[in-house]
Parts: sequence; structure tokens; C-alpha cells
Amino acid sequence: MTEELEPELELPGPADTEALGERLAASLGPGDLVVLSGPLGAGKTVLVKGLARGLGVAGPVTSPTFVIAREHRPLPGSRGVPLVHVDAYRLGGAAELDDLDLDTDLGEAVVAVEWGEGVAERLSGRHLLVRLHRRPDDVRTATVHRVEEAR
Repeated sequence: MTEELEPELELPGPADTEALGERLAASLGPGDLVVLSGPLGAGKTVLVKGLARGLGVAGPVTSPTFVIAREHRPLPGSRGVPLVHVDAYRLGGAAELDDLDLDTDLGEAVVAVEWGEGVAERLSGRHLLVRLHRRPDDVRTATVHRVEEAR
């Protein structure tokens, strides 16, 4: 079952994209998976920066393209929820994603997977799917869907 949580959102600047991530983080906790979809430059990493701020984790959030995954530990006094930030762009498919053992991290952390649509859903029976787009006028848009497998 896929449920659109709100209509398409306009994100005129990076601060708006980051604010969306922060707002989404308020409803996330250990075991939650966020799958990010969109072309290069659509704002996936910027949205994860907002997730990180909303969760209160340490370290600068940068694209994990070359390292594949980064773990951000909670800051003292924060909600205590780690963030695992993954970039599936260079992965050869679901088998390589499985090699990262992210299902282990899912029990303790929020896991956000850039370029994850069509690959990362297998990690959990439920997830948030955030589709980001970049319009010709350079404004980003986002749709947020809650996806749950029928049992």
C-alpha cells in the first residue's frame, strides 16, 4: 500500500529542502527506512542534512557516493537515534546492498538511502519514499509517500 502523505511540495531553495528533512525526522525513529529518489542535483543529500539536524546527530552530512555509507552518531542531549546515510548509486544492485548489512543497522538507526528506489525497499516492509525533482527553473519539488507491504 502506498499513501501520499501530502501533495507535491515546492522547495524554492536548499533551506526549504533541509526543512522538509527536519520535519520528516520528527516522526522517525530506530528501524525507519527513508528511500530517496531523484536525479543528480535534485536535493537528496540536502534533505538528509535536514534529517540529521532533526535527529540531532554528529558530523557534517556529505554525499557518501565514494564511501557508500556513513554512520552519524547521536549528539549528547539529542533524541539518541543514529543516522546511517547510504548512497546506492554505485552499487550493482540488491546483492551489493545486502553486503552492507543495513538490515542490522535498521534495528537501531534511521537509514536513509539515496538512489534507493527499486533497490532499498527490500530492507524493510515499510518505508518513506521521498521523490525529489528539479524543475527547469531550478526549483525542487518533493512528494512523500508512506509505503507498507501488504501482509
